[in-house]
Amino acid sequence: MGIVAHVDAGKTSLTERLLYAAGVIDRVGRVDDGNTQTDSMDLERKRGITIRSAVVSFALGDLPVNLIDTPGHSDFIAEVERALSVLDGAVLVLSAVEGVQPQTRLLMRTLLRLRIPTLLFVNKIDRVGARYDELLADIRRLLTPSAVPMATVTDLGTRTASVELLTVQRPELAEILAERSDSFLESYLEDAAVDQAPELRRQVGTAQVHPVYFGSAMTGTGVPELIEGIRTWLPRATGAPGDELRARVFKVERGAAGQKIASARVVSGTLTARTPVAVHPVDGPEYQVRPSVVEVFAHGARQSVERVEAGQIVALRGLKSIRIGDQLGVPATQVGRLFAPPTLETVVRARDRVRLFQALTQLAEQDPLIRVRKADELTVSLYGEVQKEVIASLLESEYGVQVSFSETTPIHVERLIGVGAATRDITEGPWLAGVGFRVSPGGDGLEYTLDVELGGLPRAFHTAIEETVRQTLHQGLFGWEIPDIRVALTHTAYDSAGTTAADFRRLVPVILMQAIAEAGTTVLEPVNHFELDVPPDAVSRVLAHIAEHRGILSQATDSHLEGTIPAATTHAFESQLPTLTHGEGLLTTAFHTYTPVSGPAPIRRRTDGNPLNEKQYVLHLNQS
Repeated sequence: MGIVAHVDAGKTSLTERLLYAAGVIDRVGRVDDGNTQTDSMDLERKRGITIRSAVVSFALGDLPVNLIDTPGHSDFIAEVERALSVLDGAVLVLSAVEGVQPQTRLLMRTLLRLRIPTLLFVNKIDRVGARYDELLADIRRLLTPSAVPMATVTDLGTRTASVELLTVQRPELAEILAERSDSFLESYLEDAAVDQAPELRRQVGTAQVHPVYFGSAMTGTGVPELIEGIRTWLPRATGAPGDELRARVFKVERGAAGQKIASARVVSGTLTARTPVAVHPVDGPEYQVRPSVVEVFAHGARQSVERVEAGQIVALRGLKSIRIGDQLGVPATQVGRLFAPPTLETVVRARDRVRLFQALTQLAEQDPLIRVRKADELTVSLYGEVQKEVIASLLESEYGVQVSFSETTPIHVERLIGVGAATRDITEGPWLAGVGFRVSPGGDGLEYTLDVELGGLPRAFHTAIEETVRQTLHQGLFGWEIPDIRVALTHTAYDSAGTTAADFRRLVPVILMQAIAEAGTTVLEPVNHFELDVPPDAVSRVLAHIAEHRGILSQATDSHLEGTIPAATTHAFESQLPTLTHGEGLLTTAFHTYTPVSGPAPIRRRTDGNPLNEKQYVLHLNQS
């Protein structure tokens, strides 16, 4: 089960309450005091936010629960994405005061897309300004029309606020269930007293209906009712120990001695220590490993075991090459990207560049979206400014490296303008290989297809070609990644006596970039969607501020503004808001789309030393 929320909604406080109710801890920690169970990093305790997802296991009655506490801050959305890939169910936490916030909407959309059964918990009902009817209307309008209140609140907005469970047998719930099930509608029309609980459980389990609970994580009010809702409505794990092994790695960290520790969800089958198991990487060929140590999460701690069965989360040691997203045993369908990749990057500097690169590479193992580029200087990708502080803290505390950063800049992308093709036969170059490609604009991600016979080339060579295609697309004609493209392999040739995979790895970048140069590319910049609440007397100043930073307003109601703004100007826009709004402006942003840049295309320093503009690049390729 995962607990997800917009930052400051009370997610970690709710986790503490659940652990206390299960007997894992004997007193409830407070985020403000820095003594919560799942926020173990010094920076988490200092900032009062969750940065890395944490796993803790406990029992709610006869129900064993593996709980994943995820970050709420948008800078760490990648941690949330990895947790969502292994969940049976989720609790989405909202504040009764702040209500539905942008991150809340993003998370709910993703939960619905993945069809993860979800309960909603409205926290902070004891705070001044807490809402009930109005908030329920917002939830149904902005999150899901199938939200079903499971309790009423008395003394809302006071310290004596309390909840009272509603009966499941009620007409308004029957109407919602009937809208989504013809068979239930037929039964209800025949007998209005038909038991609604089984149908509610089924529709919650298929992510069609979402029960809404109310309470206060700080006081514990409403938490017992939520626990009973978790036990009653969320589906239990269905994998069987006798099935084939299926497991997914969702977290990689380093132990005290520097060894890798991989956290994985065992979906089905059995995993045994020191027994060979197949690994299916996110990209690359299958290989085998033998986990030296298998640990399970139990009653708030980890303990070593010989074997684990379906339904459990495990920590595995001895897997040197394991990465986040890799699958163990029999692979399942890969889950595509749930959230947008980072749109910002910064140069990182330290006295010892070699140690810095090694440390950043290890951090990238724990967070694949911290992409490290090694050109004239080292750069890392970011979701936001808070990540800079986190990276700096981790580098100093875990690796003893003190760093400084340059100003954050946006990560552009390149998109094909037309169609291009290029071919080189085995007789035309210094390498014993021939290859041809056709490229065209793509939709979402790389679409790689074969227009040649698969058996016409050894499989190892096909693997080398595809892997090199993916690597080459990290740098287009202007040095930016080409994320959305169709690439068709149209020609292959080799010499059975002398060709090696290395021949294809050297040739593929040359021919693929020739095809891309023929198609041409345009550079696009990331654009964010923003929502902004400001005092009425500051609206005119803020509107001028939006225009000054190339923002476009799409909606304005009283003092609530919505629109788009380039990622390049977002930080400067945000930094001046406190002055313009007397400290009362509330801004939230999220990636929206990419749009063509105006003016000359920005050029990014390439890591391979090749020339940087299109004409020079084509000349360079022809000379090769």
